[in-house]
Formats: sequence, structure tokens, C-alpha cells
Amino acid sequence: MYPDLLSTYGDRGNMLILAHRARSRGIPADTHEVFLNEALPAGDIYLLGGGEDGAQALAAQRLLADRGLHRAVDRRAVVFAVCAGYQLMGSSFFAKGAKCEGLGLLDLYSDRGPHRAVGEVGGEVDPKLGLPTLTGFENHGGRTHLGRGVRPLASVKVGIGNDGKTEGAWNGTVLGTYCHGPALSRNPALADLLLRWATGEDNLPALDETWHNRLRNERLTFTGMA
Repeated sequence: MYPDLLSTYGDRGNMLILAHRARSRGIPADTHEVFLNEALPAGDIYLLGGGEDGAQALAAQRLLADRGLHRAVDRRAVVFAVCAGYQLMGSSFFAKGAKCEGLGLLDLYSDRGPHRAVGEVGGEVDPKLGLPTLTGFENHGGRTHLGRGVRPLASVKVGIGNDGKTEGAWNGTVLGTYCHGPALSRNPALADLLLRWATGEDNLPALDETWHNRLRNERLTFTGMA
């Protein structure tokens, strides 16, 4: 969604990874890039990436007016949101010093932190999701505060994430994170979780993870999380 606004850090790669992992298993996958002036179409998985303050505020205005993402969540479509896109999922966020209305799709809000969080981020994923250690790269000035209606995606071992203690959040089929990388290249099991949610298939055929594992192991060793 809105690659003209929200793909500053290569988050468009998440779309390519999901499509590849689906097609490698014989699951048909059509990809669509929805630009700012276009209505949001029906779909199974919606992806939002990172962006600058002005782009983030503009995306929020458009999505609030369109309401297409709200309708998608109501029918249990999957939403995977990164960084600025993640902050959009909450009730409010700050852009250029002003408090902006978010989409209210997750019980959280974001404000500004005392310093910018830049560098490796990761930790142990919520056991309910059954995923291995989360790894990514963060670059944001926000701090995100979770309400009772969400669970953190992970507990932080390296980096800041939401607040130095937790990273990301999820509820139902909506999941947000500060991880770039792109996130799904470093976390193929997370990509498969999104595909399972979207397809309703509990068990997906295994894929060759040689190169994914080499990337993960290098990053996890570098950060001391191996």
C-alpha cells in the first residue's frame, strides 16, 4: 500500500517475499501496488511500510477517508505494518511535532522518544505465535505504548522497539513491527505465519531456507542473540 509514500527503507521487499514463498508452494499470488490516489481494493494481505512524517500523515488522512483497510480487517484480512505503517495502526501518532489521528486498528498509540532509535533490533517472539527469534533493523524517533487489547510481538533483547522492553504488537490478523530489513527476509517464519493466516492452512510445505538462515545467523551472531 502507498509505495509512493511508505517504502522508504525497502519495505516493498516484503511483498516480493510473500509472493515468492506462496508461489513456491503452488499457492496463486497476485500482487498489487496501491498508490495514494487509488481506492483500496479487496485483498487477502495488506502491507504498509516506513516513511517520513509528512508521508505518514498524508497516508493516515487517505486511509481514514477511504476506510478500505477497516473493512478488510472486519473480514479478517491480514495486515502487516512496518514502522510508520505500524504507528498508523494505533489511535494516534506524532508527525512534524503535531499529534495525528491513527486508524485505531490496534490498541496502541505512539509519541516521540528522547532520542532516535537506529540499529539492530530483535528479541524473543510471543510464544502464542510459535516463531523463532525476531531480527531486524530499526530507524525511528517514536515510542509506542500498548493497550490491553494487543500483545507485544516480542520482548526486546537488542535495540529499542516500542520502548526498550517490547517490540511490535499484534491482535487477530493485524501485526505491526519496527523491523526493517526487509522484515520478512530476516524472518521467513513470520512470512509463513502471515500466509497461514491468509490461506487458513495450518501446515505449509517446507522450503529451502539455506540463504535465509545464513542471513539470520549472521545477524543474530552479530547482535549476540544467536
